[in-house]
Amino acid sequence: MTCRSKLALAFVLLASLAWGQAGRPAEAQALESQGKLAEAAEVWQTVIARHPKDAAAYASLGVVLSRQQKYQEAAAAYRKAIALDPALQGVQLNLGLAEYKQGNFGAAIEPFRAVLAADPKNPQAVTLLGLSYYGAQKFTEAAKYLKMAADSDAANSELRQVLAQSCLWAKDYSCAQEEFRKILQADPESASVHVLSGEALDGLGKTSEAIEEFQVAARIAPREPNVHFGVGFLYWKLHQYDEARKEFEAELANDPKQAQALAYLGDIEWKNNHPEKALELLNRAVQGEKPIRLAYVDLGAVYTQQKQYKEAVAALRRAVELDPAQADAHYRLGRLYQTLGNTAAAQKELEKVRELHGSADEGLVGKITPAPPSLNESEGRPPQ
Repeated sequence: MTCRSKLALAFVLLASLAWGQAGRPAEAQALESQGKLAEAAEVWQTVIARHPKDAAAYASLGVVLSRQQKYQEAAAAYRKAIALDPALQGVQLNLGLAEYKQGNFGAAIEPFRAVLAADPKNPQAVTLLGLSYYGAQKFTEAAKYLKMAADSDAANSELRQVLAQSCLWAKDYSCAQEEFRKILQADPESASVHVLSGEALDGLGKTSEAIEEFQVAARIAPREPNVHFGVGFLYWKLHQYDEARKEFEAELANDPKQAQALAYLGDIEWKNNHPEKALELLNRAVQGEKPIRLAYVDLGAVYTQQKQYKEAVAALRRAVELDPAQADAHYRLGRLYQTLGNTAAAQKELEKVRELHGSADEGLVGKITPAPPSLNESEGRPPQ
């Protein structure tokens, strides 16, 4: 036997003594390549038990667990690998993906930020970071990274739509309107995008243009949920109550339980001095799952007129609870307390009115889409 052969044999014997007959990285890799993921994970766990400071072993275990869709366990393995060796290649990205695929968007942000810090032009990390911010409802940050991603992938309409929605929810209405305009150039018959574009225009104070967008959506898809409510709300903002009434009634023809249409139609009946009709509509509105502040304000007004003071106080308190920044409920409640002789409570509510200097502006965002559209979590992948 040559000297080189003896050295090679000695190396193999030393490796066998070090790793044992089972629990070797090569064995785990072979099992993984054969699709035997549970067995591969067991081998990696054996390796880790023998070598608890082997960062690569933790990282490899994380990969196998991710392939088994055991993302919580995988994330724990990746974090251990990073703690042992922060510079280990690819682990931060894998950790971010493991958190993302669990829907833990906030937890995915830092790993993806770490990837971008090391590689600022990594397109996958840019997209995933933007989507993670979006999923965490941090829309201003989401828009920043999603714009970078969308501009580098102009054909990805789904990604551009998430960008546009991020701008909308960040109340960057100019950005939202521009992005929806680009989407409509490619798909002018998308009723839902016309609705979202209308929301953006409303945010910019372009109410007449917003109405036009909603009317286009209503023409394309007259039974689209909320499309008639959106037109009606915009007419309501302009105090064009006859036109608003027609649209709210059209919405209720599609969905008789649409709470917002009931509430705003009830408000019109109250303004037109039809308290009994208003009361019927408003009581139907508050039966819905989502509480509607306007319905409680108007109920408080109707009950006050009918001298049902206990019910009026309860309704107005509920309105204040739903949005303390709106002055109208504080004002009505303060005047009601004056009527009831509760001077201290009245003074407190009317002082609040002076602090607020009027009501906050009401817009469609949050009414048409009560929550940001969810990411596709079934696969945990960004839009393709």
